[in-house]
Amino acid sequence: MDRPRCPGQDMRYWKPEDIFALACPTCGEEVEFWKDEPVRICSGCQTELRNPRIDLGCAKWCQFAAECLGEGPAVAAILCDRLLAEMRRVFDGHEEMVEHTLQVLRHADEIRTAEGGDPLVAQAAAILHDIGIPEAIRKHGSAAGPFQEQEGPPIARGILERLGVEAGAIDHICRIVGAHHTGRDIDTPEFRIVWDADWLVNFPSAYGRLDRDAAEGVIEATFRTPTGRRMARRMHLGERHA
Repeated sequence: MDRPRCPGQDMRYWKPEDIFALACPTCGEEVEFWKDEPVRICSGCQTELRNPRIDLGCAKWCQFAAECLGEGPAVAAILCDRLLAEMRRVFDGHEEMVEHTLQVLRHADEIRTAEGGDPLVAQAAAILHDIGIPEAIRKHGSAAGPFQEQEGPPIARGILERLGVEAGAIDHICRIVGAHHTGRDIDTPEFRIVWDADWLVNFPSAYGRLDRDAAEGVIEATFRTPTGRRMARRMHLGERHA
Protein backbone atom coordinates (compact mmCIF):
# COMPACT_ATOMS: atom_id res chain seq x y z
CA MET A 1 0.00 0.00 0.00
CA ASP A 2 1.34 3.43 -0.90
CA ARG A 3 2.07 5.67 2.06
CA PRO A 4 0.17 8.99 2.28
CA ARG A 5 1.88 11.85 0.50
CA CYS A 6 3.66 14.24 2.84
CA PRO A 7 1.75 17.57 2.90
CA GLY A 8 5.06 19.40 2.90
CA GLN A 9 5.97 17.75 -0.41
CA ASP A 10 2.53 18.12 -2.00
CA MET A 11 2.92 21.14 -4.30
CA ARG A 12 -0.76 21.97 -3.99
CA TYR A 13 0.11 23.46 -0.59
CA TRP A 14 3.23 25.33 -1.71
CA LYS A 15 3.64 29.09 -1.80
CA PRO A 16 5.56 31.08 -4.45
CA GLU A 17 8.54 31.50 -2.12
CA ASP A 18 8.90 27.72 -1.77
CA ILE A 19 10.83 27.69 -5.07
CA PHE A 20 13.75 30.13 -5.01
CA ALA A 21 17.19 30.79 -6.48
CA LEU A 22 20.52 31.24 -4.73
CA ALA A 23 23.77 32.56 -6.16
CA CYS A 24 26.58 30.01 -6.06
CA PRO A 25 29.28 31.37 -3.70
CA THR A 26 31.99 29.92 -5.96
CA CYS A 27 31.02 31.13 -9.43
CA GLY A 28 27.92 33.30 -8.99
CA GLU A 29 25.65 31.08 -11.11
CA GLU A 30 22.01 31.05 -9.99
CA VAL A 31 20.94 27.69 -8.57
CA GLU A 32 17.22 26.96 -8.25
CA PHE A 33 16.02 25.18 -5.12
CA TRP A 34 12.71 23.65 -4.25
CA LYS A 35 12.04 23.99 -0.54
CA ASP A 36 12.31 20.23 0.15
CA GLU A 37 15.66 19.74 -1.65
CA PRO A 38 18.53 19.38 0.84
CA VAL A 39 21.32 19.69 -1.76
CA ARG A 40 21.77 20.94 -5.34
CA ILE A 41 24.85 20.93 -7.59
CA CYS A 42 25.78 24.17 -9.35
CA SER A 43 25.70 23.63 -13.13
CA GLY A 44 28.40 26.24 -13.60
CA CYS A 45 31.18 24.89 -11.36
CA GLN A 46 29.80 21.67 -9.79
CA THR A 47 29.92 23.10 -6.25
CA GLU A 48 27.59 21.29 -3.86
CA LEU A 49 25.16 23.77 -2.28
CA ARG A 50 22.96 23.03 0.74
CA ASN A 51 19.48 24.48 1.12
CA PRO A 52 19.62 27.14 3.87
CA ARG A 53 15.83 27.29 4.16
CA ILE A 54 15.02 23.61 4.56
CA ASP A 55 12.80 22.85 7.55
CA LEU A 56 14.06 19.97 9.71
CA GLY A 57 11.08 19.98 12.05
CA CYS A 58 9.44 16.89 10.53
CA ALA A 59 12.66 14.86 10.85
CA LYS A 60 12.13 14.39 14.56
CA TRP A 61 8.85 12.53 14.17
CA CYS A 62 8.38 11.30 10.59
CA GLN A 63 9.32 7.66 9.98
CA PHE A 64 10.16 8.52 6.35
CA ALA A 65 12.51 11.44 7.17
CA ALA A 66 15.58 9.52 6.04
CA GLU A 67 14.03 9.06 2.58
CA CYS A 68 13.47 12.81 2.25
CA LEU A 69 16.62 14.17 3.88
CA GLY A 70 19.10 11.31 3.67
CA GLU A 71 20.87 9.55 6.51
CA GLY A 72 22.58 11.10 9.52
CA PRO A 73 25.49 12.91 7.82
CA ALA A 74 23.20 14.68 5.34
CA VAL A 75 20.83 15.84 8.05
CA ALA A 76 23.81 16.96 10.15
CA ALA A 77 25.19 18.98 7.24
CA ILE A 78 21.92 20.85 6.74
CA LEU A 79 21.58 21.48 10.47
CA CYS A 80 25.19 22.69 10.55
CA ASP A 81 24.37 25.53 8.15
CA ARG A 82 21.38 26.59 10.24
CA LEU A 83 23.41 26.49 13.45
CA LEU A 84 26.20 28.53 11.91
CA ALA A 85 23.67 31.23 11.06
CA GLU A 86 22.38 31.18 14.66
CA MET A 87 25.94 31.32 16.01
CA ARG A 88 26.74 34.35 13.87
CA ARG A 89 23.56 36.06 15.08
CA VAL A 90 24.49 35.57 18.75
CA PHE A 91 28.12 36.64 18.12
CA ASP A 92 27.12 39.64 16.01
CA GLY A 93 29.98 42.17 16.04
CA HIS A 94 32.48 39.70 17.53
CA GLU A 95 34.27 38.25 14.53
CA GLU A 96 36.98 36.73 16.72
CA MET A 97 34.34 34.49 18.35
CA VAL A 98 33.00 33.48 14.94
CA GLU A 99 36.49 32.64 13.66
CA HIS A 100 37.32 30.65 16.79
CA THR A 101 34.13 28.63 16.38
CA LEU A 102 34.82 27.92 12.70
CA GLN A 103 38.32 26.70 13.56
CA VAL A 104 36.95 24.41 16.28
CA LEU A 105 34.35 23.05 13.87
CA ARG A 106 36.99 22.28 11.22
CA HIS A 107 39.15 20.44 13.76
CA ALA A 108 36.13 18.59 15.18
CA ASP A 109 35.20 17.37 11.69
CA GLU A 110 38.74 16.09 11.12
CA ILE A 111 38.85 14.31 14.49
CA ARG A 112 35.39 12.77 14.04
CA THR A 113 36.30 11.46 10.59
CA ALA A 114 39.11 9.48 12.21
CA GLU A 115 37.53 8.62 15.54
CA GLY A 116 33.85 8.16 14.68
CA GLY A 117 30.94 9.61 16.61
CA ASP A 118 27.54 11.12 15.90
CA PRO A 119 28.06 13.86 13.27
CA LEU A 120 25.00 15.84 14.33
CA VAL A 121 25.98 15.94 18.02
CA ALA A 122 29.67 16.62 17.35
CA GLN A 123 29.08 19.40 14.83
CA ALA A 124 26.30 21.07 16.81
CA ALA A 125 28.32 21.00 20.04
CA ALA A 126 31.37 22.40 18.24
CA ILE A 127 29.31 25.28 16.83
CA LEU A 128 27.53 26.04 20.11
CA HIS A 129 30.30 25.35 22.64
CA ASP A 130 31.00 29.06 23.29
CA ILE A 131 27.45 30.29 22.69
CA GLY A 132 27.14 31.47 26.32
CA ILE A 133 30.01 33.99 26.14
CA PRO A 134 27.98 37.14 25.36
CA GLU A 135 25.47 36.34 28.11
CA ALA A 136 28.27 35.48 30.56
CA ILE A 137 29.86 38.87 29.94
CA ARG A 138 26.51 40.65 30.25
CA LYS A 139 25.50 38.94 33.51
CA HIS A 140 28.83 38.29 35.21
CA GLY A 141 31.24 40.71 33.58
CA SER A 142 33.44 37.77 32.63
CA ALA A 143 33.77 35.12 29.93
CA ALA A 144 35.49 32.71 32.33
CA GLY A 145 34.89 29.02 31.69
CA PRO A 146 32.47 28.41 34.59
CA PHE A 147 30.25 31.27 33.44
CA GLN A 148 30.28 29.97 29.86
CA GLU A 149 29.25 26.53 31.11
CA GLN A 150 26.46 28.07 33.18
CA GLU A 151 24.98 30.37 30.54
CA GLY A 152 25.59 28.34 27.37
CA PRO A 153 23.27 25.33 27.72
CA PRO A 154 19.95 27.24 27.99
CA ILE A 155 20.83 29.30 24.91
CA ALA A 156 21.93 26.21 23.00
CA ARG A 157 18.77 24.37 24.00
CA GLY A 158 16.55 27.18 22.74
CA ILE A 159 18.30 27.23 19.37
CA LEU A 160 18.20 23.45 18.96
CA GLU A 161 14.53 23.22 19.93
CA ARG A 162 13.61 25.92 17.39
CA LEU A 163 15.39 23.88 14.71
CA GLY A 164 13.48 20.73 15.62
CA VAL A 165 16.41 18.63 16.85
CA GLU A 166 15.49 15.40 18.65
CA ALA A 167 15.30 15.70 22.46
CA GLY A 168 17.99 13.13 23.23
CA ALA A 169 20.47 14.83 20.92
CA ILE A 170 19.65 18.21 22.47
CA ASP A 171 20.39 16.86 25.95
CA HIS A 172 23.72 15.41 24.79
CA ILE A 173 24.77 18.62 23.01
CA CYS A 174 23.84 20.77 26.00
CA ARG A 175 25.84 18.51 28.34
CA ILE A 176 28.88 19.06 26.14
CA VAL A 177 28.32 22.83 26.06
CA GLY A 178 27.95 22.79 29.84
CA ALA A 179 31.24 20.95 30.39
CA HIS A 180 33.55 22.07 27.59
CA HIS A 181 35.95 23.82 30.00
CA THR A 182 35.87 21.47 32.98
CA GLY A 183 34.98 18.11 31.45
CA ARG A 184 32.87 17.24 34.46
CA ASP A 185 30.37 14.38 34.40
CA ILE A 186 30.71 13.53 30.71
CA ASP A 187 33.10 11.43 28.64
CA THR A 188 31.31 10.54 25.41
CA PRO A 189 33.09 10.25 22.05
CA GLU A 190 31.43 13.47 20.88
CA PHE A 191 32.54 15.31 24.02
CA ARG A 192 36.14 14.16 23.51
CA ILE A 193 36.01 15.37 19.90
CA VAL A 194 34.86 18.88 20.88
CA TRP A 195 37.24 19.03 23.86
CA ASP A 196 40.23 18.23 21.65
CA ALA A 197 39.10 20.54 18.83
CA ASP A 198 38.75 23.45 21.26
CA TRP A 199 42.17 22.75 22.79
CA LEU A 200 43.80 22.63 19.36
CA VAL A 201 42.76 26.27 18.91
CA ASN A 202 43.46 27.37 22.51
CA PHE A 203 46.77 25.59 23.00
CA PRO A 204 49.09 28.37 21.74
CA SER A 205 47.58 31.03 24.03
CA ALA A 206 47.63 28.71 27.05
CA TYR A 207 50.93 26.88 26.57
CA GLY A 208 52.73 28.56 23.70
CA ARG A 209 55.73 29.55 25.86
CA LEU A 210 56.54 26.04 27.04
CA ASP A 211 59.64 24.25 25.81
CA ARG A 212 59.17 21.21 23.60
CA ASP A 213 59.37 18.57 26.34
CA ALA A 214 56.93 20.40 28.59
CA ALA A 215 54.53 21.00 25.69
CA GLU A 216 54.67 17.29 24.82
CA GLY A 217 53.71 16.46 28.40
CA VAL A 218 50.77 18.86 28.32
CA ILE A 219 49.54 17.44 25.03
CA GLU A 220 49.67 13.90 26.39
CA ALA A 221 47.78 14.90 29.55
CA THR A 222 45.23 17.25 27.97
CA PHE A 223 44.03 15.72 24.72
CA ARG A 224 41.53 12.87 24.91
CA THR A 225 41.66 11.23 21.50
CA PRO A 226 44.62 9.70 19.61
CA THR A 227 43.76 11.87 16.61
CA GLY A 228 43.66 15.02 18.73
CA ARG A 229 47.11 14.25 20.14
CA ARG A 230 48.54 13.62 16.67
CA MET A 231 47.06 16.87 15.38
CA ALA A 232 48.40 18.78 18.39
CA ARG A 233 51.90 17.43 17.85
CA ARG A 234 51.71 18.27 14.14
CA MET A 235 50.32 21.77 14.68
CA HIS A 236 52.21 22.82 17.80
CA LEU A 237 55.38 20.75 17.79
CA GLY A 238 55.94 20.60 14.05
CA GLU A 239 55.89 16.79 13.85
CA ARG A 240 55.09 16.21 10.18
CA HIS A 241 54.16 12.54 10.56
CA ALA A 242 52.43 12.82 13.97
